[in-house]
Amino acid sequence: MRSDIPQAPLTHEDPASSTLTARRAWLRAVLALSLAAGGLGRPLATHAATLAVGHPAPPLVLHTLDGRSINSADLFGKVVILTFWATWCEPCRDELPLLSAYAARNADRGLQVLGFSLDGADELSTVREVAAGLSFPVGLLGSAWAGDYGRMWRIPVSFTIGRTGLLADNGWDDKYPVWTSERLQRVVTPLLRQ
Repeated sequence: MRSDIPQAPLTHEDPASSTLTARRAWLRAVLALSLAAGGLGRPLATHAATLAVGHPAPPLVLHTLDGRSINSADLFGKVVILTFWATWCEPCRDELPLLSAYAARNADRGLQVLGFSLDGADELSTVREVAAGLSFPVGLLGSAWAGDYGRMWRIPVSFTIGRTGLLADNGWDDKYPVWTSERLQRVVTPLLRQ
C-alpha cells in the first residue's frame, strides 16, 4: 500500500442515520421511477401518442356481453364511435342515453357505436343493467389498456372513425370529451353525410 496517498479517515455512522439515508435514497428512487412512468402526472405516452386525426385508426375488438366479437377494422364503410365508460362514472351515465338515442336514429345511415366498459367482472350485473337500455353493443374492456388507444385514464372518452377507416376525432385531444347534442352534430353528423 502506498503511503503517499491520503487515506480517508474512518468514521462511525450512527445506525439510525444510516437507515434514514438508505430510506431517503429508496424513496427518491421510487419517486423518480413513478414520475418517469407517469410523466409527472400526465397520462402515459404509450401508443396513444401516435393517434392522429386523418391517419388510420388502430383496430380494437369489442368482446360483447352476449359473447360476440366485433372488430372495428371489420366495420369499414361505417362511421364508428368507440366509447369508453364505467357504471361508477356519473358523466358517463349521463351521456350514454344521449349517445344511444343518436346511434339508434342514425344506424340506417351507417353509424355503429361500440361501448367498452371499464368496470370489473364483479360489476357485470350492473353493466348488464345499463347495457340493456342502450342501442349499441357493450363489453367489458378487461383492463385500463385499450390497445393502441392507450391507457384509459380519463372517462368518458370516445374515438370516432370515418367510413374509410381514418381517425376522425381523437378523444384525447378533446378538452370536453363528453358527448352532447351539439358535439355529435359537429363531429359525427358530417361524417354520416359522406
